[in-house]
Amino acid sequence: MLEERRCLIIGSGISGIGAASLLKYFNVEFILYDGNDKLTAEELRERLPEGSRAVCVTGELPRQIEESIDTVVLSPGVPTDIDLVNRLRDRGAKILGEIELGFLAEKGTVAAITGTNGKTTTTTLLGEIMKAHLGEEKVFVVGNIGNPYTMEALKTDSGTVTVGEISSFQLETVHTFHPKVSAILNITPDHLNRHHTMEAYVAAKEAVAANQTKEDICVLNYDNEYTRDFAGRCPARPVLFSSKEELEDGYFLRGDKIVKSVSGEIQELMDIHKDMRLVGLCNVENVMAAIALAQGLGVPMQTILSVIRDFSAVEHRIEFVASKGGVDYYNDSKGTNPDAAIQGIKAMSRPTILIGGGYDKQNEYDEWIESFDGKVKWLVLIGQTREKIAECARAHGFTNIRFADTYEECLQLCTALAESGDAILLSPACASWGMFPNYETRGRLFKEYVNALAD
Repeated sequence: MLEERRCLIIGSGISGIGAASLLKYFNVEFILYDGNDKLTAEELRERLPEGSRAVCVTGELPRQIEESIDTVVLSPGVPTDIDLVNRLRDRGAKILGEIELGFLAEKGTVAAITGTNGKTTTTTLLGEIMKAHLGEEKVFVVGNIGNPYTMEALKTDSGTVTVGEISSFQLETVHTFHPKVSAILNITPDHLNRHHTMEAYVAAKEAVAANQTKEDICVLNYDNEYTRDFAGRCPARPVLFSSKEELEDGYFLRGDKIVKSVSGEIQELMDIHKDMRLVGLCNVENVMAAIALAQGLGVPMQTILSVIRDFSAVEHRIEFVASKGGVDYYNDSKGTNPDAAIQGIKAMSRPTILIGGGYDKQNEYDEWIESFDGKVKWLVLIGQTREKIAECARAHGFTNIRFADTYEECLQLCTALAESGDAILLSPACASWGMFPNYETRGRLFKEYVNALAD
């Protein structure tokens, strides 16, 4: 049991402080550690819950403390293969993450959603569906979406549902985590600077279903080669969705209609143009996944479809900001990898000036450039990856490229290039780190700039 262990929390951000709150509740002796030597122990202590007697350490972790630890709680941003974690693991310490720790206190039903893209939209939508079904106070939306599981787990009871957006980083450190329903929306290359190989990245995603049984369901994308392959060996009962193929069993797109098929018997559910506010094929897939998950949790179809009709885009995900001078502005700052950014381009119906570039996660950009398909008039590049992306674009014959040294310069340049009838799309295909603390800040600044423009 945790009560008998001496824990080390590595990372003092929101996830680490959430873990500290839960360990305090369990009366576990723990040390809060952050390797940032610019922080002080006193600054860490100020972040802790009132009354906490935890030891706080910054900079180099003393060897005597390291050797006394038998359980480690890692924040998602801390790689599992750094020297400190490797040494602790080699000594037999148990390595947990925030999701595993939260689950140890969970008393209700859990839904878990992962995938390279679409997690936030699907998680938010499922959360809204469950709130409509059970009531606001009975549903907790947690995880990579920005609300630590450890902050909510103690509020759960036998009648609650926890809906979790779970990243590959968080899935690296689960052990007993067992959702009743799960989903892997898609898997495409991403975070290879962290996982190093596609095999490791895929394995991390598949871990969402590791403890499920055939009594549970796992919603999988039939159109994605990795998730389609997993359907044949998934420990849970697979439920498939497709935007390209008609399925004997599952959810698929037939023309403009989302339909449900059970042993070939078709039930037409909704028209994607009349009954959805969300735009883009990626969101059609997210909606199908959310329907399948909600059905797996016993929600009546009437409730599900009613929520979908009123559901608007998640902030920073193909979010319409405003129309200024005949130019439409879209914030897709959450397009932090090429595959996500492809969906942003697909959703555009106007000639588009595209903002790209940012932190280098060792991704390739060929498919993203190929998806321009005559829609992109200008590509305006910023950040660490701008030269790499420009070289790739030129190799594919796209030469309408401009560089900007600052974000403000980039936005001003896009506005100058745009003509009435165009769209300006912030969908960088890269993480925000290096220029911004997160993609939310990048998107928020974009919206502030747009809203300040004259009509």
